[in-house]
Amino acid sequence: MEIKVDLHTHTVASGHAYSTLSENARAATSKGIKLLGMTDHGPSMPGAPHLYHFGNLAIIPEELYGVKILPGVEANIINHEGELDIPIHYLAQMKLVLVGLHVICYPGGTSEENTQAYIKAMNNPYTDMMVHPGRPEFELDLERIAHMSAQLNIPVEINNSSLSREKKGAWGNCRRFARYMLQYKGPIILGSDAHFTDRVGEFSHALDLIHEVGISEQQILNTSTTRVLDYLTNRRKNRSNTSSIQK
Repeated sequence: MEIKVDLHTHTVASGHAYSTLSENARAATSKGIKLLGMTDHGPSMPGAPHLYHFGNLAIIPEELYGVKILPGVEANIINHEGELDIPIHYLAQMKLVLVGLHVICYPGGTSEENTQAYIKAMNNPYTDMMVHPGRPEFELDLERIAHMSAQLNIPVEINNSSLSREKKGAWGNCRRFARYMLQYKGPIILGSDAHFTDRVGEFSHALDLIHEVGISEQQILNTSTTRVLDYLTNRRKNRSNTSSIQK
């Protein structure tokens, strides 16, 4: 299985990542990545960029070193209502919106509260994809999330960084989640969650996991640049149609 797209990467703008967009794009080229998401953390993360950073994303070239760039954000869920730390008028301008739970940004809660927050964020029309539900910091009902992924056609990530040795307990969570995703057939993305240039396009742990569980290439969205771009185009069309109906 060949992964052509890495949608979850960070630059120095995130505050706790250490490479520039140009460095990440060069690394992507060397690893055969054709489409690269630049998804720095939303502003509630300590050290993350000011909102003005996200308002200026239009200046970023569409392509660097032969790699197409999707400027966006990894937005933070900030409460049990699933609200995000980026105003809608910024989200509406972005080419890619990833959403997840992070320590410090989210207050924590019971499994039910955490799961409801995650699912409410999935229902946000400006959310494109959800990230790292298998991380152990917050207890979640992973089966419900997998079921909602299939119902809403919202891709959910199997995060390569979460499967590193430093993340205690994540492998078991991610394995359970992957099995639920296989059961319900929701769309999956693999993400490097790179915070340094050498991690861009690194999916070895995630690939090991999906091979173990038996997930096919057809369920992995980022095996194809066309599938990713078509999904994002349709997502925005559906958002516009919904807005028109509501008006």
